[in-house]
Amino acid sequence: MFRISASGQETILYSFKGAPDGAYPSGPYGGVVRDSAGNLYGTTSAGGAAGLGMVYKLDANGQETVLHSFTGSPDGSAPLAGVIRDSAGNLYGTTSSGGTSNYGTVFELDASGHETILHSFRSDPDGATPYAGVIRDAAGNLYGTTFPGGFFNSGIVYELDAAGHETVLWTFRGPTGDDGSFPYAGVVLDEAGNLYGTTSNGGTFNSLGAVYEIDAAGKETMLYAFAFPGANGLEPTAGLILDAAGNLYGTAGGGAFGNGVVFELSPAGIETVLYSFTGRDGSGPYSGVVRDSAGNLYGTTASGGTENAGVV
Repeated sequence: MFRISASGQETILYSFKGAPDGAYPSGPYGGVVRDSAGNLYGTTSAGGAAGLGMVYKLDANGQETVLHSFTGSPDGSAPLAGVIRDSAGNLYGTTSSGGTSNYGTVFELDASGHETILHSFRSDPDGATPYAGVIRDAAGNLYGTTFPGGFFNSGIVYELDAAGHETVLWTFRGPTGDDGSFPYAGVVLDEAGNLYGTTSNGGTFNSLGAVYEIDAAGKETMLYAFAFPGANGLEPTAGLILDAAGNLYGTAGGGAFGNGVVFELSPAGIETVLYSFTGRDGSGPYSGVVRDSAGNLYGTTASGGTENAGVV
């Protein structure tokens, strides 16, 4: 766990040791969330008391508290994504395995550290192995994706209401379908209730991935399909962010130099490659981007850079 100051100085806030404090902080689908007091919350995919991952809190002084250690069944194991936090201090997240059928779970952890399993996935028809976490709307409904699972075993988009009832909003039809398949990343929600996300496969062009929309009525529209030879990007594994004008921003592989791209997609479905990585300036942007009020985007690459070990 680290902090980078405005002057570019890095401070190590915490080093994980494995058991019982956790190992392998979840990413690239994870990260941390921060409360108003400066406490950080996140997950590790391994470590913890049972070696199956845990949820932790890190206070402003760098003191770690293990909020929950996963045991496999029925509470889940191996969370690959981070958590979100509501105004009451409850945390929500997913595990990629464990649960009653060993296909993963959606869980809630209250402010006192008590875990509630909101849903255990069964693969067909309700999805399996969520790589991504969840988002939450004002009514308390949760939304997310599973990587495989569903009728075609190519992933789904789901809604989980406040009572824990799951609705499959969309079932992807497979690598040869025109709707995309295998969503690594989760979804973003606009003010009208439309969801947006990426798939790492499928689409209309040689199964190179897609950007999709699911409207409030559950109708899916493929907004953009990545095409061979991939100069405009291919096989996105990261999610999207949305600006006030309805433009979407994300990352993908491919690009002019084969090292990945940062792209913008207009509401009309027109893609613009904002940047193609060359290798020395970064390669493999597997995570997404964040955006400041001036419109600048920030992100990471998994490799490349002067030491070939990644860049910010």
